[in-house]
Amino acid sequence: MNDNEEICEPLKIRRLDIDDRISNFNCGDEDLNDFILNESQLYRGEMLAVTYVIEDNNGVILAYFSLANDKISITEFENNTEFNRFKRRFKNSKRLKSYPAVKICRLAVDKNARKLHLGTKLLNFIKGYFAKDNKTGCRFITVDAYIEAIPFYLKNSFLELTKNDEDATHTRLLYYDLKMMSL
Repeated sequence: MNDNEEICEPLKIRRLDIDDRISNFNCGDEDLNDFILNESQLYRGEMLAVTYVIEDNNGVILAYFSLANDKISITEFENNTEFNRFKRRFKNSKRLKSYPAVKICRLAVDKNARKLHLGTKLLNFIKGYFAKDNKTGCRFITVDAYIEAIPFYLKNSFLELTKNDEDATHTRLLYYDLKMMSL
């Protein structure tokens, strides 16, 4: 991802620098606000996640997303039968016990930018970035979606990894198959 890549005129995407300090962002969710305001630089410093911000021409941050490496493995499935159904999308010689993914750790849009449909635009940007030329050998995008955000991700072609995750009280693991971009 190049710094200052355009997502749509006149907005720009840039990688958050380690010494950038965000002082004003409110998406309406305390956890997501806290991440961009206080924790994103710590994750970057420890090389755990990289955060990108979407700014207008005045440098106002309208949205952000944070990415990290991930995988989808047999342990995410309730049983081998579900994992075997998932594996059917691969040729026999390429069936593995886990598959490479990139995780959307956080994605938030400031309350003042909600009508711009930045969430969907950001997902399309991330999908395209990882599908085009398959830069990292990555097959999937994953997200631990807040329960209330699940309809948004489903609307954007993500699938539930498991349907009945009784342990997930406030999040559910969803995935997007990047191979869908080439269909």
